[in-house]
Amino acid sequence: MGEDRRLVAVVALAQGMAAAHGSREAWRAAAVGACRALGGSFAALSVWERELGRLKVLVNVGELAEGEEEFPEDESYPVHQFAEITEFLHEQWAGGGEPNAWVETAEGPAAGRRPGYCHQRVAALRRRGRGCCVVAPIVLHGRAWGELYVARPVGAPVFERGDADFATVLAAVVAAGIAQTERLEEARRLAFTDALTGLANRRAVDVHLEQAIERHRREGAVVSLVVCDLNGLKRVNDTHGHAAGDRLLERFGSVLSLCGAMLPGALAARLGGDEFCLLAVGPPADQVVKAAGEVCRRAAELELGDGVACGVASTEDPIGPVRSARRLFRLADAAQYRAKAERSTRPVVAGRAGPDDPVVRLADEPSQEADGERRRFRGRHAP
Repeated sequence: MGEDRRLVAVVALAQGMAAAHGSREAWRAAAVGACRALGGSFAALSVWERELGRLKVLVNVGELAEGEEEFPEDESYPVHQFAEITEFLHEQWAGGGEPNAWVETAEGPAAGRRPGYCHQRVAALRRRGRGCCVVAPIVLHGRAWGELYVARPVGAPVFERGDADFATVLAAVVAAGIAQTERLEEARRLAFTDALTGLANRRAVDVHLEQAIERHRREGAVVSLVVCDLNGLKRVNDTHGHAAGDRLLERFGSVLSLCGAMLPGALAARLGGDEFCLLAVGPPADQVVKAAGEVCRRAAELELGDGVACGVASTEDPIGPVRSARRLFRLADAAQYRAKAERSTRPVVAGRAGPDDPVVRLADEPSQEADGERRRFRGRHAP
């Protein structure tokens, strides 16, 4: 491959990673770009999970062997079986060398490789019908992050020293792309995360709720929203200080997260101040109400607080057509306001009547029959 073609390949790899939306796309772009750049038939990207002592494969691309998957759930290898990734970096790079790539073949060491560590690589090449591979350590923030692996089939030209040097360059480009992806994901996380509780924030709820209502309109998916107001926060702040109030918010956030786990895929969020919510797409309304009841029960047991006022609105209940996220939110909020006004220790559910309770309904919507009653309730956000 000429220098111009290699430069084009480097640019293409960098552009592919820059255009990726999220880590998985970035990993795949890295492997595909490196595979094309080196004329390989297969490529993989793996991360060194230090705490587990293993190399975990993130993505496989190209001609996959039996048992290989593009995004494997749990394809990993004990790092001691591939000691070069640790010993090479620790002994040579830390001592002033460079984290260069190396070549392995199905016949043994090649392209300047030191003998002694190749047996696992060689066995893997033979087992999968590959003739050679080039392995490039990926270094991120001054530490070994993982490796880039590109292979060719039996009968194809064996990688040479120049290919290994080029793989070193590609690994550096991949490392830069991974660092950029991590920065962007951290920025997204901060933009959609409540700093105090670690839950999603109002911005995240708005985005997910709009998407959920679109699914409801398109597919009829059940969308349910639980809105909670933590009682007694002002009293705790005034009496015990804001640090105690923050601890109460954090503890309730943990309660909400725990109860939200009862609903597959539910989003637990802090809307701001003492207001929280759970957004569930798919689970039946009764299951959501049950989870909301558990929120109320556990919140009542929190030290210092005075429990929680909880309102629920679900498209599965008789609340009329839900064509906008705003309407479902207002219904849940109105139900929560009623729970707070009545000091209810249980969730109030829009569209349902309790033993002595009227149906919760917005004042500006057409009333509908429910349990023989036609009543209205004006929520605090209704016009």
